[in-house]
Amino acid sequence: MIVKLLAFAGSTRTGSLNQALLDLAVAEARSRGAEVMSIRLKDFDLPLYDGDLEASAFPAKARELKALFLAHHGFLIASPEYNGSVSGVLKNAIDWATRPTDGESMVALSAFRGKVAGLLGASMSPFGGLRGVTHLRQILGTIQTVVATEQVLIPAAHAAFDDAGALKDALPAQLLGGLVAGVIDLAERLEPSTA
Repeated sequence: MIVKLLAFAGSTRTGSLNQALLDLAVAEARSRGAEVMSIRLKDFDLPLYDGDLEASAFPAKARELKALFLAHHGFLIASPEYNGSVSGVLKNAIDWATRPTDGESMVALSAFRGKVAGLLGASMSPFGGLRGVTHLRQILGTIQTVVATEQVLIPAAHAAFDDAGALKDALPAQLLGGLVAGVIDLAERLEPSTA
């Protein structure tokens, strides 16, 4: 089977270090035979999640985003750390994609249940975004996503990339390969239960 992965970063900033790290993960996954669709959450312009809005006029862009989640076996997610947690734009996208559509039950979680996620983080801090990634791991586990045990965190990320966008240090580059391989392997193992 060809594993299909959806890749996105929780930062929408131009020149985002998390986007730079995600781009490397996407290239690694493609080199390992995965089919990867990379999206920018900024392109979806989602309103803040609101139960009244969901009931009256489920946003078309939220439905479009959820359809992309549904169409993939798993995710590569690069999460910045905002005040010790995930970014608002990332949490909001997840919140909208968890909402039931087309007659689903409240607990269907069809965009996430049984899917796989690989987590990455880049930060100028010495922690490499650990607190944000830890919260993201908890969020995804709550919505029934299998999160790979491997993760890649890049501390002092403002100095971690060379002019070509590659990681200067060999160790995180090796860890990136391990993370991507783990996500692909998990997705292949889980495919019978998600078909």
